[in-house]
Amino acid sequence: MSTSNASRSKASTLAGIQALIAGTQKHFANGSLTFGNATHTASSLIQTLQDLVNAMTAYAAAQATTKDAQLALHTVEVTADPIVSAYRKFLDATFGNATQTLADFGLTPTKARAPLTVEAKSAMVALGAATRLARGTKGKKQLAKIRGTVPATTSEQPVPPPAAPPKAAT
Repeated sequence: MSTSNASRSKASTLAGIQALIAGTQKHFANGSLTFGNATHTASSLIQTLQDLVNAMTAYAAAQATTKDAQLALHTVEVTADPIVSAYRKFLDATFGNATQTLADFGLTPTKARAPLTVEAKSAMVALGAATRLARGTKGKKQLAKIRGTVPATTSEQPVPPPAAPPKAAT
């Protein structure tokens, strides 16, 4: 399992904070330190750093738990989605336009497709023809009419036709 730069950065940050705690305990076990225009006791500084370590550790554990939960959700969804879809189709087919009954299942009746007007149909036909023309697509009959041509040779002698294969003796 490879680690990304972000997780190495988090791990190195955590290790750095833990090293600060160890160094503070070793060299400044008792007393107070003044930096950043404030005075800190060694114990309060260590407690603050330890709280940071605890928060970082809890965050990493929550991320791992979240990834496990996402994987479990995906696994269940892969199994359940086709069943839910088929069940909704079954309910739609069974209860049809019974609005109240479908509402009990949290569904609404499917709307009937409105018939196309003559203008809409002609626009669709024109769009299809324009698309075929733009793409250069052809049907079977148009493709059957297309024949290749042999380019003229520059030599003065005509090219002999290919020899017919000899017939096998029976």
